[in-house]
Parts: sequence; C-alpha cells; structure tokens
Amino acid sequence: MSLYASLSAMISSRLKLQRRLSVALWWQNEPLAASLLTILVTEWVLRSRYRFDKEVVVRTFKMLLEAGDVLIEGEDTQEQALYLFEDSSADFADCLMVARYQRMGFATMLTFDENAAKLAGCELLA
Repeated sequence: MSLYASLSAMISSRLKLQRRLSVALWWQNEPLAASLLTILVTEWVLRSRYRFDKEVVVRTFKMLLEAGDVLIEGEDTQEQALYLFEDSSADFADCLMVARYQRMGFATMLTFDENAAKLAGCELLA
C-alpha cells in the first residue's frame, strides 16, 4: 500500500515540502504517490496561494519528476505538459489536458480558450 498525499496541502515553502516528504517517506517506509489531479491542484496552489511564478513551478515539478522516491501518475503526460507549459502562454491545466488527450490517442482538443488554442493539438471553437 502506498502513502497517498496531497502535495498541495503540504506546501508552504520548497524546504518545508522537502522536509515533510522526507519525514513521510521515512516514517511510513513507503513510496509517496501523486495523481495527475494532485499535480494540477498543486500548480494552482503554488501559483495562486504562494504566488510562485511560472519558472519556479516548472522547476518544482521537474524536481518531483526526477525524485526517485515519488510515484507520479502518468509521468510521461506530466513531462509533456511541462514542456508545453514552458513554451506557451496557456495555463498548466490546458497543457495537462492536451498532453493527456494526446496520450489517449486523440489528435485534437477542442477549446474555447484562445491561449490554449495556440498549443499544438488544440483547436479553437468559435
């Protein structure tokens, strides 16, 4: 059984997150797991609550992806979403949806969001 934790509930600073993750892993002696939904909520918390800029959010998620003791649902999807997010004006949520739809085999995601429509694989509904 894995320890499931909402990363967004643990973040008040990058150091505090690292300390809490370490304690949780040590205490439970089990891997920490994060769903794509948890990743999405975490991005929202980092941006809206803690006012992290895009660069810091991207670095934080890359750090999580590189951590060997964190199991992330759909790592390939998150990597693709981060790549899209870094190089666009679209929201992380839109980038995550596009990446997920593409991994599911869909060629196009329809959207009403003009910024999201600029992503490869998106089409604006008029």
